[in-house]
Amino acid sequence: MFSFRSLLSYLVIALRLRLGATAPLDGKRQISTVPSFVKDYAPLVWLQSQDPYFPSDIGAQLQHTKPEVNFVVVPNAPNPLTLNNLDSLNAAGANVYLTSVDDITTKPAWLKGVKPDASGKTNGAISTAIIVNDHGSGNVDAFYMYFYAFNYGPPVLGQDVDDHVGDWEHTMVRFLNGLPQAMWFSQHAYGEAFSYNAVEKRGIRPVAYSANGSHANYATTGGFLEDKCDQGTLWDPTLSAYYYSYNANTKAFAAYDPSYPVAWLNYIGKWGDQQYPNSDPRQHEILPGVDATARFTSGPTGPEDKQLNRTNVCIDYNNLPCVIRPVRGP
Repeated sequence: MFSFRSLLSYLVIALRLRLGATAPLDGKRQISTVPSFVKDYAPLVWLQSQDPYFPSDIGAQLQHTKPEVNFVVVPNAPNPLTLNNLDSLNAAGANVYLTSVDDITTKPAWLKGVKPDASGKTNGAISTAIIVNDHGSGNVDAFYMYFYAFNYGPPVLGQDVDDHVGDWEHTMVRFLNGLPQAMWFSQHAYGEAFSYNAVEKRGIRPVAYSANGSHANYATTGGFLEDKCDQGTLWDPTLSAYYYSYNANTKAFAAYDPSYPVAWLNYIGKWGDQQYPNSDPRQHEILPGVDATARFTSGPTGPEDKQLNRTNVCIDYNNLPCVIRPVRGP
């Protein structure tokens, strides 16, 4: 199901098209230690100055939710549910929703996440998963997966739209022989890609801008449409992160540190509540009967659903061409 903002995003993609695309990748894939360049060139993220919803601890989300299917608690689910057993919920299918135990309209504190300190660290909150896919022949994709406990959709026509529990966003840097070539910025249902030379940097590290509430990633301040970006709080996701490799042949994840949980990466369900029915007093729709205009929409899928073995820098989406923009812009 598309959200209202996903539909808007789709409508403006054509405005960004430029000539250029990456060649398909091939070669032997392998697992090794964390490549140093994955950390050296890891993106920094500017969080928007008015955004009250900061990056959140991935595991803590399980402490504040319960697994449901069609608003009914999954029977015999592990208790407690942890990152080491989350994938056991796959037995109940892909329509499992990690549903808040609190009424989210009361704005419980855990939805707000953890504000990075002066060093850029989210103290006490592992809020990032860095996943490395070695395609072989010197081609490596590093995915920087950012987790937020809540997505706030800025008002549309004076009403909130697309609020949901759980929010996974990401950037991806494609490397060739240890040098960054291009970077992907996720935005709602799609996103945009730039050459490494085009993106803003602090030293050699590329910079992304997280939009107010939605946490969509942009290459510049300002943002696009209802997404607003600025230099609010600087976040260094590498300071509180799990690191993994991904084997595309076996679709298996492996932790670079044995203390890191792995099972949660295989979870195929949703990381938030199912969209509330119109009979729920918390719910409203700008256009009655159009789910995408609802105030509260369903939570997202996790990292395993982010096309970790993509051929192009861009995700595959409705047969759109993958364009690597050579000049930075919205």
